[in-house]
Amino acid sequence: MRLSAVSATFLASLVLSGCSTSSGADEIASGLPSRETTSSISNGPVPAVSIGDVIAQAERQQDMSVTTAPRPQAFVPITKTTGMPLPTERPVAMLMPTNPSVGAMPRERSQVYSRRFRDAKPINFGRASSPRNLAVHGVDVSRWQGDIDWQTLRTQGANFVYIKATDGGDHLDPMFKQNWRGAKEAGLKHGAYHFFYWCRTGAEQADWFIRNVPKEAGALPPVIDVEWNGESSCKQRVSRARVLEKMQAFMDKLERHYGQRPIIYTAPDFYRDNLRGEFLNYHFWLRAVAEHPMKVYPGRKWLFWQYSGSGLSQGVEGRIDLNAFHGSEDEWHDWVASN
Repeated sequence: MRLSAVSATFLASLVLSGCSTSSGADEIASGLPSRETTSSISNGPVPAVSIGDVIAQAERQQDMSVTTAPRPQAFVPITKTTGMPLPTERPVAMLMPTNPSVGAMPRERSQVYSRRFRDAKPINFGRASSPRNLAVHGVDVSRWQGDIDWQTLRTQGANFVYIKATDGGDHLDPMFKQNWRGAKEAGLKHGAYHFFYWCRTGAEQADWFIRNVPKEAGALPPVIDVEWNGESSCKQRVSRARVLEKMQAFMDKLERHYGQRPIIYTAPDFYRDNLRGEFLNYHFWLRAVAEHPMKVYPGRKWLFWQYSGSGLSQGVEGRIDLNAFHGSEDEWHDWVASN
C-alpha cells in the first residue's frame, strides 16, 4: 500500500506502536476425482498406441526438468562401515538418506513372525528354491482387501506391508489412509507404492504421490510399480527410451523428497521389454509366481520377491499377494535400520 503524504507526527506514532502486517496462508486446491482405473496385474494383450511428436516433446521437457544429475551406472558396494553386507546374488547399493525425515529412527528390533500363510494355488518351486527358505515374509495390499485385522495378519507372518497409495496423477486408493494407520499401529514395517501411468509425466505423478504419502520416520522406501496393464484407462505402450526417462524423473523427485531411493516393482513382460540391464543401482521387487526369480529374470539382483498372488491368511478376507525379503532375519533388521 502507498500513501501520497504522511505527517511526521503520524509516522512517529506508527513507529512507537510497532505496527506490522502478515499475509494469509496459500490454499492448496484439492484434486478432482479420477476416472483412471486399474487392476494390480494384467497379462492380457494391450493395443499399441502411437504418441504424437508434439505430446511426446512436451512430456519430455516436463520430465527432464526435474532431473538434476546423471545416475551412476554401476553398483556401489556396501562395506561394514556403510551398511550391511548382502549376498552377492542381489543388489548391494543402498544410499543412506541425504534428507532424513524429522524424528528419531526406532532402533529396537521388531519381532519377526514365521510364515503361516496358505495359498489357493500353491506352486512347487523346488526344495532349494522355495520361498519358505527365506526368513522374512510380508504382503502388499490395496482397497481390494477391504478392512484388515492388522494384528492378526502380522502374527500370521506379515512382517512388512506395502500399501497401494496412488495411480497416475489424480487417483488415491480410498483405503490408503486407513491401511497406513492400521499397519503402523500394529507395528508392521510399512511403505507405499505408486502404480505408474504412461499417459502422465513422471514429474506430475511424483507430485501426486508426495502430496498423499506422509514423510514418516521409519517408513520403508517408496515403490514405483511399472507394468503393462490393458485394464487401465491408459493403454499406451511408449518406447523403451521414454519408459526409462519417465521412471527416472519420477524416482529422482521421490528420492529428493523422502531421502530414500525408490524400489522398482515389475512383472516379467514389462521387464523383458524395458528394464533388462537397466537401473543397476536400484533395488528391485520382482513378480515371479510360477518360477524362481533367477529363472524369470536371469542375472537380475533383487531385494523382494512376490511369489504368490493367491495367498490366504487370517486377518484378511479373500486373496492377498505374498512376498519375501531376500536375506536372513539379521540382514532384514540391518536393512531396515539403514533406511
